[in-house]
Amino acid sequence: MATRQLLAELLAAYEQRIGTAVAMESVGGVDAARRVQAGEAFDVVVLASDAIAKLEAAGHVLAGSKVDLVHSGVAVAVRAGAALPGLSSEEAVKQAVLAASTIGYSTGPSGVALARLFERWGIADQVAQRTVQAPPGVPVGSLVAKGEVALGFQQLSELMHLEGITVAGPLPPAIQITTTFSAGVCATSKQQEAVRRMLDFLASPDTVDAKRRQGMDPA
Repeated sequence: MATRQLLAELLAAYEQRIGTAVAMESVGGVDAARRVQAGEAFDVVVLASDAIAKLEAAGHVLAGSKVDLVHSGVAVAVRAGAALPGLSSEEAVKQAVLAASTIGYSTGPSGVALARLFERWGIADQVAQRTVQAPPGVPVGSLVAKGEVALGFQQLSELMHLEGITVAGPLPPAIQITTTFSAGVCATSKQQEAVRRMLDFLASPDTVDAKRRQGMDPA
């Protein structure tokens, strides 16, 4: 879901360039991986790089077809109008988490990394009852906007376009969680060369500005 707006923009540009329609479906990463594993007929799948590697190892993505597209960092959001937490250091973020009435994160790789961070800080048990994990495909920011979560953590690209929230800023470098999102050619594809040409475009210098505009860095 972190890449859906970027991919929509880039695929529209690619369609104009080649004159062929590209159909895209955006779902949570867990669901996307499950559907590819189940053998649904997709030409390409975009997921966190480690998830693509697992699909490749299992034969669901063609060996050697993985293309890294973007690096995506995590930001912190509060409901619009709420006081902004301090994010200048690791300790400041820890104190913001301890002070928050509710904390939200995703089922994706950033959520897994954040849970490990809480464990390293020794506060996992302390905040467990105040932690909300967004269902697959549901933006953490939407829960923040509705007041269900006071402090939300998710990829900046997923937070920056949502109404009803304020992005307080990125995690500081010492604890920044960066996910590389990659694409892979599905073993079910009947037009593998066409997919590879599309992936060449998605990884090309022509896409750098769009990637940065959507809160990510080119891989």
